[in-house]
Amino acid sequence: MKELIFCLNATMPVFLLMILGYIFRKVGVIDLEFADKMNRFVFLALLPVLLFKELSVSDFSAIWDLKYLLFCFFTTCLSIVIMCVTSIFLKDRSIRGEFIQAGFRSSAALLAYAFVQNVYGEAKIVALMVIGVVPLYNVASVVILMLLRPKQGKLNRVVLKNTLKGVIKNPLILGILAGMVWAMLKIPQPVIMKKSISTFSAAATPLGLLALGASFDIKEVFSKIKIVLASSSFKLIILTAIFLPIAVKSGFKDEKLVAVLGMLGSPTTPTSFTMARGMGHNGSVTSGTVMVTTIMSIFTLTGWLYILKIAGLV
Repeated sequence: MKELIFCLNATMPVFLLMILGYIFRKVGVIDLEFADKMNRFVFLALLPVLLFKELSVSDFSAIWDLKYLLFCFFTTCLSIVIMCVTSIFLKDRSIRGEFIQAGFRSSAALLAYAFVQNVYGEAKIVALMVIGVVPLYNVASVVILMLLRPKQGKLNRVVLKNTLKGVIKNPLILGILAGMVWAMLKIPQPVIMKKSISTFSAAATPLGLLALGASFDIKEVFSKIKIVLASSSFKLIILTAIFLPIAVKSGFKDEKLVAVLGMLGSPTTPTSFTMARGMGHNGSVTSGTVMVTTIMSIFTLTGWLYILKIAGLV
């Protein structure tokens, strides 16, 4: 019951904010044009600052574990490969990019931190997991969404060149790199700077969720319900079932194993919708996967955690 209450506390506020955005659009407080502009603002300004804030204050030397870092990194790489291979079987090429991203990209930093903090009282190890997966999440998402953009045309030198430019100039990548360099150089942050960054970046999640809800088209999602259910199954069940036993065999337990569970079994992050819309995709598959995985993770995460508990691993 405690785990169920925790999952409800972690996921329901996310779901309710999306519902609120949807209601705001229905009553005329937000229209689709405003929601798109809000998505763009979150993508270009708020999210990069949020990623910088999370990484710039992390003390990686205190928790350094190369084996764990490499496990998180290569597990994410293999998850991306699995989704890419699976997407080949989709008839509609225009939704391949969304399907791939929605299937591998977790709310790793946010939910894993809350998960580990709730169980063990602290979550320092999550910073190491974040370094292993969050930069990879964002780089892979940018590349995949650009290469598989609707009406992109055939893959050629011009497309590859534009993709490379997009990756280099992507604000999320720049925010990650700046945060990592800041942390490694241990540059102090004045109180004014720290509070300003914290206040500004705090708007990223609520505005992103409201924009997602306001952009949500139930008819559009249900027209692609099979794809949404498929990507949701990969996100919550299939990838976790593949890689969680490998984590156990690798000797990880307690905080590290719970952080891996948060990395693998968390719902699709709402920022994936913001990124998909910001890079020219429809967003219906992504928003549907975010909604479904957010609701179903209440049950799946609780189930995975219960299995680990009765096995004496956490």
